[in-house]
Amino acid sequence: MLRRILTWMLVVWLPASLQAADTKSAVLHSQGGVWVNGMEAADASAVFPGDLLETKPGFTASLSQDGSTVSIQPESVVKFEDNLLVLDHGNLLVGTTTGMRVRVHCLTVIPVSDTEWTQYEVTDVNGNIQVAAHKKDVRIELEGNHAKTPSATEATGGTTVHEGEQASRRESEACGGAMSPVSVLKAVNPAWIAAGAVGTGILICWLAHCFGGGSGPVSPDKP
Repeated sequence: MLRRILTWMLVVWLPASLQAADTKSAVLHSQGGVWVNGMEAADASAVFPGDLLETKPGFTASLSQDGSTVSIQPESVVKFEDNLLVLDHGNLLVGTTTGMRVRVHCLTVIPVSDTEWTQYEVTDVNGNIQVAAHKKDVRIELEGNHAKTPSATEATGGTTVHEGEQASRRESEACGGAMSPVSVLKAVNPAWIAAGAVGTGILICWLAHCFGGGSGPVSPDKP
């Protein structure tokens, strides 16, 4: 009986463990004041691609993935992806040997080397994006089709920020007012979705009542 129980446990556990090993997860460390997908995180939590992280005022968090560490500063909102962080606003300090990138709206910061230790900082506050290269060089690349000013045109082909230097971009100039994927999700109010669903249901019922032919039988005498 014990062998049977252990066998069934292995059957259930092994596929789940293999799936977790294939998932590019990371470990989030904090001491309160950090939320994952709208819920307060434990001191040590596993995060997975697609998870949304938020630090409250006065609280920080660190994110660890194989070959990369990230310090998330207070009042930051960031979406974790596979070797990519999508920063909505706030400040990130990234150290990586795997080329971990940071995307801010239409701009992506990419380490020049994906094997050497690279440390860089990305800040997005009040529509002003700043990139500082602390160790090794990084590049700023523009994605998508956006309205471009002369400063953004330079970013179209990629701008290199050398070690010890920093660069700045205005969101409105570089991206033409485009919103990041995180901002787009946050901009959709759940109440609007519910109201739209109710309105659609009422419209369908009204159309069925007006054009459904009533409840009586259909016959040549009564079309």
